[in-house]
Amino acid sequence: MDSMEMRRNAIVELINKNETVSFSQIKDAFPQVSEMTLRTDLKLLDNAKRIVRIHGGAKSVQMVIGTDDYLSKRSVRNISEKQMIAQKALSLLLPDTTIFVDSGSTTTMLAHQFPDQMNLIYTTGLSCATELANLSRPTVMLPGGLLNRYSQSVYGISAVKELERVNFKQTFLGVTSYDSSAGFTCGSYDEAVLKQTAIRQSEQTIVLMDSSKLGEKSTFCICGLAEVDIVVSDGKLPEAFLEECHRLKVEVL
Repeated sequence: MDSMEMRRNAIVELINKNETVSFSQIKDAFPQVSEMTLRTDLKLLDNAKRIVRIHGGAKSVQMVIGTDDYLSKRSVRNISEKQMIAQKALSLLLPDTTIFVDSGSTTTMLAHQFPDQMNLIYTTGLSCATELANLSRPTVMLPGGLLNRYSQSVYGISAVKELERVNFKQTFLGVTSYDSSAGFTCGSYDEAVLKQTAIRQSEQTIVLMDSSKLGEKSTFCICGLAEVDIVVSDGKLPEAFLEECHRLKVEVL
C-alpha cells in the first residue's frame, strides 16, 4: 500500500470516527499534506462513495445513509431470508386499504412481490416505487422531500408533514437493528423521525427484520418492541426475543 492510499484510508477513518469533520480538522490531522492535495483526496473519496463532501468539510457515509450500508449492497445479501420475509408479509396485506411501505432492501423485496390489487400505497423508497410501478391497480404515492442517493429514499420535514396528513391501515417498516435495551434503531435522525411518523399514523405496524439484525444497536431509536404489532422474520429469531414478543403480545411470523 503506497503512502497516498494510506493517507486516504486514514482520512476515511478520521471521518468515520467523528461522523462530521471540518476541512480545518482534516488539515490539522495531516499537517504535512498540502491543502490542494487534501481537497483532491476528499473529491476522489467522495466520488468513490467512501465519504460525503459537504460545505466546509465531510461526513461519514454511515451518517448520511442512516442505514447499515448502501442499498445496492444490502439488496444482494440474505436474499433467501428477504424472500421468505416478503412472502410472509404478503399474507398480511389488506386490499382496498391505505398502507405505508418503508424504504430498504427487504421492503423492496415486498414491493417486488406485491399483488396487483387495489391499495393506496405511500412509500419513501425509490426502489419500492419502481417495483410497484409494474402494477396497474394500486395507486402509488411518493412523498416530497430530500433525496438520499445512497439509500435511494426520500426523507426530511416535507416527507414527514405529508405523512402526518394520511391515516394508514398498515405500515410495513424496515429497521437497521434491534437491541433489547434500545429497541428498533437506525443510523439517521431524519429517518427515525419519518418512521416514527408512519407508526403514529398507522393502525397496525409490521416490522420486517431478518435475524442478523438482532443484538445490534444503531444511533437513533425508532420505537420499542411494545409499539409494534407484528414482527415478520426468517424463522431464526432467538428464544429470548420470542419470549419477549409473547410477553408483550407482539405476533411473530
